[in-house]
Amino acid sequence: MKLSKRMTEMPYSAIRKLTPYAVAAKEKGKKIYHLNIGAPDVRTPDEFYRAIREYNVSTLTYAPSQGIPELLEVTSKYYKGKNMDFEPEDLVVTAGGSESLLFCLLALCDPGDEVLTCEPFYTNYVSYFYETGVTFNTFPTKVEENFKLPSKEDIEKAITEKTKVILLSNPGNPTGAVYTKEELERIGEIAKEHDLFIISDEVYREFIFDGAKFVSFASIPGLEDRVVIIDSISKRFSACGARIGCVATKNKDLTSIFIKLATGRLAAPTLEQVGAVALYQMDDSYFKEVNEEYQKRRDCIYEELMKIDGVYASKSAGAFYTMASLPVDSADDFARWMLEEFDVDGETVMMAPAAGFYQHEEKGKNQVRLAFVLNCEDLKRAMFILGEGLKAYQK
Repeated sequence: MKLSKRMTEMPYSAIRKLTPYAVAAKEKGKKIYHLNIGAPDVRTPDEFYRAIREYNVSTLTYAPSQGIPELLEVTSKYYKGKNMDFEPEDLVVTAGGSESLLFCLLALCDPGDEVLTCEPFYTNYVSYFYETGVTFNTFPTKVEENFKLPSKEDIEKAITEKTKVILLSNPGNPTGAVYTKEELERIGEIAKEHDLFIISDEVYREFIFDGAKFVSFASIPGLEDRVVIIDSISKRFSACGARIGCVATKNKDLTSIFIKLATGRLAAPTLEQVGAVALYQMDDSYFKEVNEEYQKRRDCIYEELMKIDGVYASKSAGAFYTMASLPVDSADDFARWMLEEFDVDGETVMMAPAAGFYQHEEKGKNQVRLAFVLNCEDLKRAMFILGEGLKAYQK
């Protein structure tokens, strides 16, 4: 019997492709510092668990397909505080940011249509391109320029007659880039001239460093009918396992399609939505404290990387990732070797080889994405092990 071609051809996520080697390493007794995946170790606020414990109903029924009213209200209030004018009726609660992206691609594209994004991009986008039958094209961004967006002309070179959507992560995963208002306006101008939608993945909105200010596509005038925001509580509140996301747009026709899709899968989880309401009701001091912690970690991993011979990394402006170029021919082979063959006193490091974050994989062949989601003491230890591993590997 034949299975789906698009699923059998879909590549494994670059973030998790080395998981079998990590499992084998742990079975041998190795401790692994996981820098391959953006799973924060920051404590999930107690308010989340308290709200769920106190939710007392005799029967746990389906939530409304669009989301429970309380969550739509507090999320709308949160957005307005960020200069994003979304009413509750402009929002649909989703099962994580991933389902938000799936809804967007299903609503905006037919099979064979094309999505334009930057290179490098979040590798898991590719999974959803395969699932929906969408193709994609990219324009380059450079580590030497801190992954800032290129000129209008360079972006337009990548637009084809099949292009329907521009998709960007801001702040960037895997790059840590934070786009300026001028950069967003450049994309907006291109979108209007070529009649394209804009999907803005803003799940790392709260992680902005060095006193910079975040600007959302939703705050740029004149783009209201073509901008869609995908969002999630996963990173913002260190609640990855809750799987509560959101898709937001002022385009009423698009919202009606999102609701139709939400109705088809019935509902997002009720208890987790109740917990999410409590998270959005917390004082803003929470974001300040978490942001300061991640900036400290950003500084830590950057300083330690710069001590390793032959390594180059950009200093992330946001999110909690950095892209590092290593003095190896294949970061994929090196990352696997670190798990299979190398350790320092029984400890090693797991990284995400960066080739899978590129459309043209050769561009990222010697790069890795590192997630600085561990405390500074663990990050320093992990970077020491990485440095020792590079010395041994090069011999």
